[in-house]
Amino acid sequence: MPIRPILTYENPRLRMKSVKVKKVDATIQHLIDDMVETMHANEGRGLAAPQIGVLLRVIVAEYQDEESDELHQTVLVNPEVLQKEGQWMADEGCLSIPGYWGTVPRAVRVTVKGKDRRGKDVRLNTDGQLAHILQHEIDHLDGTLYIDYLKSLDDLQKVEPGTRSVRRRRRDDGTYETVVVEESDAIAQPTE
Repeated sequence: MPIRPILTYENPRLRMKSVKVKKVDATIQHLIDDMVETMHANEGRGLAAPQIGVLLRVIVAEYQDEESDELHQTVLVNPEVLQKEGQWMADEGCLSIPGYWGTVPRAVRVTVKGKDRRGKDVRLNTDGQLAHILQHEIDHLDGTLYIDYLKSLDDLQKVEPGTRSVRRRRRDDGTYETVVVEESDAIAQPTE
């Protein structure tokens, strides 16, 4: 499972619309594995296939349950937002826009359908972190970046050196540890 390079906002591939996956086969399984590994290596919470230069409708997301503290992973192939409810202003960062974050409007709750990594139909009704991450990653599939929701690029905030945040990091053995990360050149992550 190689760690793939992440495209940054200047790359025109990030502005292209991704195509539907016709069949969830071994090639898609390898892509998903690479995406998860790449997301972990970059301490991201989500990743869309276009961010690694693959114009297919595949996303991965990882979020921490706010009550149980468990880490959950979601993989969606051909995801589609069916319904949005409510609105809030969310602080958002992106692995493709390193070193910056911005505050953008997002739905509080979303209903999303797609296929899981085995090709089985799934439907998710979710809110909180997962709803936030899914909206961000599905936008990537349509060539939309969170900066498109800003009134001006002047509204972007630079991640200040020395800023600290608490994150969950995956160990080589598959378990997780909580770490404090200093945000020198790190990427801003979505917060609530």
